Order: sequence, then structure tokens, then C-alpha cells
Amino acid sequence: MSTATAGRSSRAARARSRDSSHPTRIRGTGAAFWLFFTPFAVGLLIFTIIPLLWGGALSFFEAKGTVLPTQFVGLGNFKDFLTDTAFLYSLRTFTIFAIFIVPVTMASSLFLAVLVNGIPRFQAFYRSVFFLPTACSYVVASVVWRLGLFNGLDSGVVNTMLSGIGLDPIADWLSASPYWWVVLISVRLWMQVGFYMLLFLAGLQAIPSQLYEAAAVDGLNPGGWRMFRMITLPQLRTTSTAVLLLLLIAAFQAFDEFYNLTGNNPETRPPLVYLYNIALGPEQDFGHGSAGALVLTAIMVVAGLLQTWIIGFDSNDDARRRRLPWRRRGPVGPVGAVGAGAGAGVGTTVTADLAGTGAPPGPSADVPSDPSADGNRPAAAAAPEIIRPDGGDRS
Repeated sequence: MSTATAGRSSRAARARSRDSSHPTRIRGTGAAFWLFFTPFAVGLLIFTIIPLLWGGALSFFEAKGTVLPTQFVGLGNFKDFLTDTAFLYSLRTFTIFAIFIVPVTMASSLFLAVLVNGIPRFQAFYRSVFFLPTACSYVVASVVWRLGLFNGLDSGVVNTMLSGIGLDPIADWLSASPYWWVVLISVRLWMQVGFYMLLFLAGLQAIPSQLYEAAAVDGLNPGGWRMFRMITLPQLRTTSTAVLLLLLIAAFQAFDEFYNLTGNNPETRPPLVYLYNIALGPEQDFGHGSAGALVLTAIMVVAGLLQTWIIGFDSNDDARRRRLPWRRRGPVGPVGAVGAGAGAGVGTTVTADLAGTGAPPGPSADVPSDPSADGNRPAAAAAPEIIRPDGGDRS
């Protein structure tokens, strides 16, 4: 092989090495990337980032009837909100709503997910049927609930059902307590239970079937309550935590059904409806409205962080134990006593971590007996020699 041929081969090898070490860049994709990315970036900047920054700036100023700051008030707007009785009452309304809607939605979604998961055929059909209400608008559903189901007339759907079972029809579904809670909770339950059912269904289908088979061998009834409590619920811990967090955030963001069903009623006014009436109502107080939005956001963030820290998203209990000091276990003892002074054979001391392997504690059958000892008591094992890396040994 000539010198020129060898030089070309070495250069080709170096070129292949450089190409393999760097990712291949497709030509002509730079313009296409900016063509698709620029409209999204511009829209995000104009409709999300700038309004957020401007709202944060307005919260420190007095701005009534204008989106331009007029007078700097510092933390005065925040102080007014934290001492505002109407705002605190709206938080109380949210608390009542969340106490009802969060557990009811979780229980209903999990119940439907278990039923659909147990159906051998037509699972796709049932998933679609329960998920379809999620595609409906809250405004449309509120109008249907207000004008069709709970319109207060004797010919209404719910009043007709009440008359059919011998109860008196109710005319003030949306103007008297506790009837309005039935309307508000039922419309949200119908709207969101299908989505969370899909989340639980995905969690159920991810559980290994070997766990249920092993539990059935141990005597648990397949499909029984003990099987569900001891196998299914622990395996759904991560999914349940995510669903709980999403439900809390959705309860904080409740607006459409309250505004379209009960309006600006102080008894049924969540925080978002109250802030909407302050900022976009007759007063148009954008300073207080921006401060209230930041306060509500801070409450949502703190609630989410506390829930995540206490419950956690991971299914490993050790990680949760590290976060919660009162759940830490004590130190684990030594694996075994080794040496002449132990008095007993190797294997007589077993830790709790090794106890689950099925090996009974006591003398090992592989340890030879000492013929000079009384009876057949196993001899004490000698300490093993430790080989050093340099070939030497240490006793």
C-alpha cells in the first residue's frame, strides 16, 4: 500500500470518528424550526408572560379603571386582601366545595375504573362513554343543568324524578342552601369523573398480575375487599397522589359553573368569582385584583407543596421515611456474630431484612460439627482471611 493510500485511509477513519462522536444534523431544518416555533413563542410572550409580569407589577400600585399604575402602595393591596372578610369567606366557600368534590370524585373515579377494568370485553366503548363529558364545556353543562335538570319547574327532570318517588318538587335549587351544593357538585362530578377514571384505569392496568396470583395462593379471595385493600390500593398510591393534587388545583380554579349557576352570590362565591368581580366588575380595581390573584396562587402552591411533601409522588416508602423523621426506623443490628467468643454457630443471628427469605434461624446445616465438643453442637466458625490487593493477607 502506497503512502498516499495510507494517508487517505487514515483521514477517512478520522472523519468517521468525528461523525460518530457528534450527532447528525439534518440540513434544512433551521428555518422550519423557527417557522413553527416563532408563532408559539410570540403568543406565549404576548398572552401569558407579559400579562403575568404586568399583573405582578400592578399588585403594588393603585390602578382603578385603568391598567396603568397610578400610585405606589407597596404591600397595601396584599394587606387589604388578607384582612378582607369577603375574600376570607370565599376561601371558606372553596373549602366546603373541596371537602365534598375531592373525595367524591376520587371514590367515583376509582369505582368506575375498577368496574371497567374487570370487564373482559368492550372496555374501549366504556372508556369513551365515561370520557365524553370531559370534552364538553363547563358553560354548556351549566346551562343544561340550570335550564333543563334543575330549573325549579315541576316539569324539570330532577323534580319529575322526585315526584315519581313520592317527594315534593323543589323550586329553589339555585337560591337556597343546601340545594345549590347539589347542583354545583353534580355538574362538576359529571364533567371530570371520566378523566380521573382513565388515570386510575391506567394505574390498575400497570399492576403486575403476579401479585394477585400470589395473594390468591396465600388464601385471599380474588376480587374481594381484602385483595383490594392489600394489593390494589398500595399499588395505586402514586396515581392517587397525582389525582388528589389535580383535584385540589381544579377546585381552586372553579369558576364557570359558579358564575353561570349562582352568579355573584356571596354564599356560593369561590375566590376566582370574587376576584373577577373586583377586577372586571363595576369597580375595575386592577391593583387589588392582581394582588388577590397572587395571593390565591401562593395558597395553591403552598397547598400543593405540602401535599406532595406529606404524601409524595413516589411509591417507595423509604423516601417518604426520609422526609418524615417520625417514621424512621431504628438502626439495624449486625448480620451475625463472628468469632470465638460468639458461643453459637454462624447464622444464629439474622436481621429483619434477611428474615423474609424463608431461611429459619438457628445453626446452619452446612457447618460441620466439632467431634471434640459435647453432643453435636456446631463448632464456631473461624474469622475469614482478608486478601490485600498487593497479595498480602491480614488476620
